[in-house]
Amino acid sequence: MNYKIEERMANTIRFLATDMVQEANSGHPGAPMGLADIATVLSKHLKHNPKNSKWLNRDRVVFSGGHASSLVYSLLYLWGYDLTLEDLKNFRQLDSKTAGHPEYGHTDGVEITTGPLGQGVANAVGFAMASKHLGAGLNRENADLIDHKVYCFCGDGDLQEGISYEACSLAGHHQLDNLILIYDSNNITIEGSTDLAWSEDIQGRFQAQGWEVLEIDGHNFPEIDSAIEFAKFSKKPTIIIANTVIGKGSASLAGSHKSHGSPLGEEDIRISKERAGFNPDEKFIVPADVLARFRTAVEMGDLYEKEWNQLLKQLPYQEQNTLLDRLNSPEWDNIEFPEFEIGSKVATRDSNGKIINAIAKTVPNFIGGSADLAPSNKTELVNMGDFPVGKNIHFGIRELSMGAIGNALSAYGLLKPFTSTFFVFSDYVKPAVRVAALSKLQHFFIWTHDSIGVGEDGPTHQPIEHLTQWRALPNFYLFRPADATENIESWKTALSLTESPSGFVLTRQKLPVLGLKPIRGEFAKGGYLAVESENAKVTLIASGSEVELALNSAKALEEKGIGTNVVSVPSYDLLIEQDKEYIDSIIAPNTKKVAIEMARGLEWFRFTDEVIGMDSFGASAPAGELFEKFGFTTDSVVSKVEELI
Repeated sequence: MNYKIEERMANTIRFLATDMVQEANSGHPGAPMGLADIATVLSKHLKHNPKNSKWLNRDRVVFSGGHASSLVYSLLYLWGYDLTLEDLKNFRQLDSKTAGHPEYGHTDGVEITTGPLGQGVANAVGFAMASKHLGAGLNRENADLIDHKVYCFCGDGDLQEGISYEACSLAGHHQLDNLILIYDSNNITIEGSTDLAWSEDIQGRFQAQGWEVLEIDGHNFPEIDSAIEFAKFSKKPTIIIANTVIGKGSASLAGSHKSHGSPLGEEDIRISKERAGFNPDEKFIVPADVLARFRTAVEMGDLYEKEWNQLLKQLPYQEQNTLLDRLNSPEWDNIEFPEFEIGSKVATRDSNGKIINAIAKTVPNFIGGSADLAPSNKTELVNMGDFPVGKNIHFGIRELSMGAIGNALSAYGLLKPFTSTFFVFSDYVKPAVRVAALSKLQHFFIWTHDSIGVGEDGPTHQPIEHLTQWRALPNFYLFRPADATENIESWKTALSLTESPSGFVLTRQKLPVLGLKPIRGEFAKGGYLAVESENAKVTLIASGSEVELALNSAKALEEKGIGTNVVSVPSYDLLIEQDKEYIDSIIAPNTKKVAIEMARGLEWFRFTDEVIGMDSFGASAPAGELFEKFGFTTDSVVSKVEELI
């Protein structure tokens, strides 16, 4: 068989990518050139609609190595998505659609933001899990609404990252046969050959994890085609180990690590084009016959979607239509939140458990789980079953991949996910939370055991700097409720933040249900005046469990003739978005201002004269003894306030 047109298609991709990088004088040409042959063949297998990039049953394509963005943009343009040649020429320029790494929501056709290596592999697992869960609810015999595939391109760097081990292990455990991982095995990393730091049996690794493993020449069109065709019908997740040459087609840098992250140079590109039969003097070349071949994706995509819509109309069970409507329009206003008796004692992790169960009972697309800590995090959705059919996902002890999988569940389009672990382990989730915030994904992160109140487990499990670091993250809203009542209000607010992830920082220890009501201000603005003194000299500001301490301290100070206001701040992130007038209305400017928080608390100096916080890593002892040792008692707070004034 003659593969001349496929060669021209692949070379078109190569030279678009190299021209983009050369024009920008910045980027990564090596991987796009090495993957061009596979991308060409994959194009004919994909079911997608370039004119409707949100069609539900489309195949998802994830590029875990986001540095190969010139490949991504070349394909999106060639397939017919909302990108032009001018957009390709503006690669990596300010305000262009073609940023250095692809960004979800910024460029049409980009399924998810994959910046740090490895996260895209976990994202692909998340897409495959979303498909399996929704298919379990929506599909019926002879009427499969959800039956698409998830393809993921990854490289040596992605598979060296630990997150890929976590995610692929889970994929093998669940036998996600809708997942196809295309491994660009070019044996090159930035520093040189992978032999410098890697000698792993990838085939053995994936077989041990329950995957189907295929190995091919990544530049042999028939082998590529056969491997993808086989993988589409596999009963296991499949990895295609594609042996490739980085910078394939480059006159002088093919196979060299020097082609990874720098322009090839004008002379190399000229010679490379000439050898491939392209005009060496022309840039951004797209032959008409090549474009026509790629653009069949538009016509075929329209047909695929029309057939799917027709299936939707002819479903044998009306129940499927009803469920799909409910998934598209969650009934947030119908949630029957639990009630908590004022004066009773309940840890906010416990009240949160009741709250998320109430949400899950009403909202069909609310789904999630914990990194093997559901009994401690109180995140089990009672009597709601386990993945794939049920709503409880058991992520195992895989915090980072859990976060990236949750991001994909959110980006998939119908699901509202939560994930959970101990607050101190939020460090393990950090890269995924950052991408969620950057991507404007509504993903709920539940973090319990929020302070030295953890007690005997000691400083390795007592978060100290964590509140400060999470409050520094843009477009991320952290909630640390003072009691069960504030916990409910936290969720009501978070549910309304549809373009932001939220975090819930919750106690292990029981707290009294205070039932506070704003004297001035409102909860949805992050902070409010909870207690007001007629002749206030001091304002105590607190969040979480320390609000009770602030209330008790204010009472003791009043008895000493020191008028004291108390401000509760369940969300510092919301509070700092308010104007000066609002801030001054709840934090009286003419008072001495003291923040109380069992954490570093450096951010509180934005509002305060003094912070009663932590300057060590805590200790191992019962919580009450720790509060005494580190100065979180009424007597200690009163003493420090007296010194201040």
